[in-house]
Amino acid sequence: MSLNRLRGVAKIINTHYIREFGYLGTLSRSPHPKKKGRIKMKVLVLNCGSSSLKYQLINMETEEVLASGKYERIGEKEAFITHKAKGQKKQIENPAYNHTEAIEFALQQLTNPEYKVIDSLDEINAIGHRLVHGGEKIAESVVIDDSVIQVLKECTDLAPLHNPACILGIEACQNVMPNKPMVGVFDTAFHQSIPKQRYIYPIPYEYYKKYGVRKYGFHGTSHMFVSQRLAEIENKPIEDMKIVTCHLGQGASICAVQGGKSVDTSMGLTPLGGIPMVTRSGDLDPSILLYLMKKENLSADEMENILNKQSGVQAMSGLVPDFREIEAAGNQGNERAQIALDSFKYAIASYIAKYAVAMNGIDFIVFTGGIGENQIHIRKGICERLKFMGVEIDSEANNIRSEEKLVSKPNSKVKIYVIPTNEELMIAKETQRLVK
Repeated sequence: MSLNRLRGVAKIINTHYIREFGYLGTLSRSPHPKKKGRIKMKVLVLNCGSSSLKYQLINMETEEVLASGKYERIGEKEAFITHKAKGQKKQIENPAYNHTEAIEFALQQLTNPEYKVIDSLDEINAIGHRLVHGGEKIAESVVIDDSVIQVLKECTDLAPLHNPACILGIEACQNVMPNKPMVGVFDTAFHQSIPKQRYIYPIPYEYYKKYGVRKYGFHGTSHMFVSQRLAEIENKPIEDMKIVTCHLGQGASICAVQGGKSVDTSMGLTPLGGIPMVTRSGDLDPSILLYLMKKENLSADEMENILNKQSGVQAMSGLVPDFREIEAAGNQGNERAQIALDSFKYAIASYIAKYAVAMNGIDFIVFTGGIGENQIHIRKGICERLKFMGVEIDSEANNIRSEEKLVSKPNSKVKIYVIPTNEELMIAKETQRLVK
C-alpha cells in the first residue's frame, strides 16, 4: 500500500475514532483521556538503539505498564537484560548478537512462569516502534509496511545513529512475530507545524528541493507528551499556552510549543544540531568542519563519527560520557568539567530566551528527560541565567528527582515544572489508534 493510501486510511480511522470514542490518541489535549471508550488491547512498545533495546508492554484499557525492560550491549557476549514485572526486577546475563535474539529473549520474559504477565504472545495485539527520521515523506504516525522501511533506509544519512537501529528492530519483529500489526511513531512528526521561514536554512534553495535539507526537529513524542500533560495539570486549554519544553538526556533538544503546536525547536536536519549534548557537538561554525577535515585529512564519515560520538560535554570535560560523573567532577573543582557544564546550561538558557521571541513571551518552562528530570543543579543553573525574564526557581521545591512538580517561586513570571516524560504511552496510543 502506498504512503498516500496509508494516510487516507488513517484519516478515515481518525474520524471514526473521534466519532466513536470522543478522543484521538495523542491529538487529544490530555494524555490521560477519560476511561470511557478505552479499548482492550495490549501494545508492545519498542525503542531500538544501535546496541540496546528498550521495551514496555502496556495494557491500553488501564494504561498500566505490565512489564518493561532494557537489553544492553547487544552484539556482545556480555549482553544483559534488566526486566521489571510484578514488582520484581531481574538482571540476566544472556548473549544476544543481534536484535532478533534480543527481542526473542525479552519476549520470553513476558511469559516466564516466575513473573509472567501474559500466557501467550498471542495476547500482544500490536507493536509500536519509536522511529526517528522520515524526512518529508512521512509526517505522521503510520502502519509499517515495506514502503515505510524503504523511507527509513533513504533517510539513514539524516539519522545515522538511529534509523539503522530502528530498521533492525522492525525486521527483528517481523522474524519473531510475523503478521503482528506494527506502527511507526516518528520523532519528527510533532514538528511539522514549524513555519517554513524557521525550517529553511540560509543555503541555496535547490538543496532543499533536491535533498530535503531543512530543519526537522526530534524528540517530538516527548515534547508533545509533556506539553499536553502540563495543560492537564494547569487545567488550561493548551491553545492558550506558551511553553518551552526542555528534553535533556543523552540526546537533548528544546522546543517552543505555542497553542499545542511546535513552532520552533533546537535540533535540525539531524539529531546532531542544537545544544551541546553528552557526545554530540550541537551547533558549530561550519568552517570548523572544513578546517579540521583538511588539517587532519578526515573523510566525511570520520568527521560525522567525531561530531556524533566524540564531541559534546564529554569532549569538553575530557571525562567519560556520563553526565552524573561530569557533574560530580565539576562540583569537585575540575575546571574542564565546570566549563562543559557552564556551556551546556548557557546554551539551553539561550534557546529558552530565543523562544520568547518566537512566541512573543513564555508562560511555562518544562524540564524532562534523564538529565532534565534528575539533575537538580542543571535545572537551577539554567533558570538562574533567565532571571532577567522574571524566572525564579525555588531551590527547596527543585530538590527532587523524577517527580512531577512545580518548582518555581510564587512570584516567578514564568512557571517552571519538572514533568517525567512518557514517550512509550504516547507511542502505544498512536499504535492503538491506527490499528483499531
